[in-house]
Amino acid sequence: MLKFLAKRLLEFIPVLFIISFIVFVLVFVAGDPVALLLPEDATPEDIANLRKALGLDQPFHIQYFTYLAGLVQGDFGFSYRYNDHALPIVLERLPATFELAIAAMIVAIIIAIPMGIWSATKRNSMLDFVATGGAVLGRAMPNFWLGIMLILLFSVTLGWLPVSGRGTLQHLILPAITLGTGIAAEMTRLVRSSMIEILNQDYIRTAKSKGLRKFFVIYKHAFRNSLIPVITITALQTSTLVGGALVTETVFAWPGLGQLLIQAINTRDMAIVQASVFIIAILVIFMNLVADILYRVLDPRIKYN
Repeated sequence: MLKFLAKRLLEFIPVLFIISFIVFVLVFVAGDPVALLLPEDATPEDIANLRKALGLDQPFHIQYFTYLAGLVQGDFGFSYRYNDHALPIVLERLPATFELAIAAMIVAIIIAIPMGIWSATKRNSMLDFVATGGAVLGRAMPNFWLGIMLILLFSVTLGWLPVSGRGTLQHLILPAITLGTGIAAEMTRLVRSSMIEILNQDYIRTAKSKGLRKFFVIYKHAFRNSLIPVITITALQTSTLVGGALVTETVFAWPGLGQLLIQAINTRDMAIVQASVFIIAILVIFMNLVADILYRVLDPRIKYN
């Protein structure tokens, strides 16, 4: 296990290097932030002086290696908008995004696992058709549209929940449902297909022939062995959570990393953009590593080479 972890951690280094290069190139070609920092009546001399002060007059490769040198030291640059270093600003927004992501995943699990199991154990029934149809519908609905519909119904029409902001459990309900619905749809289909495959295995039929209770057979034997693909999709949904958070946090004015990144892109605050994307990449890589470890916990037959 330790050898496997060490190997995976070493593999992360070139991945992060490639990500840093791609992000820097995209930021480099996105536009000149100096145009946003100076007033419209700024003289060419003022523009040239600011570009020199920010190091933007240097060639591409010089700017990249300067950025890379700072990256190794944890310095992603200086935010023009917030007048502070970028990394502390990004890390300050992470707890809000974690809170929303965890709540959305809880919503997805609460919906997906029971629906997937019931759909698999009652194939071709009305419940199965409702579950699979709901999964397709939930996957097709855009986050921003669902969020707006929930706001119109529960906030504007009924007045039960706040429209935006963060602070109480009530503020969290609508964003979590909005973000968790798409993930629940994907997980429901996967749980269903995985359970159907497991329920057709010989050892399940043997357990039934021994007279074991149906509940025990389904949840003790079948469900546990169907969890491996579910964990895979859950780990891969980390990127979906982050991507959905970009839209969801904007719709509900949730003060997380997604909203910060959207604002930074709009204002061309490149240091914030670079730091945000890099932190997101680390989170996705970490979740994939956690999934690999959980495989071994759930199925001891899996060996790490």
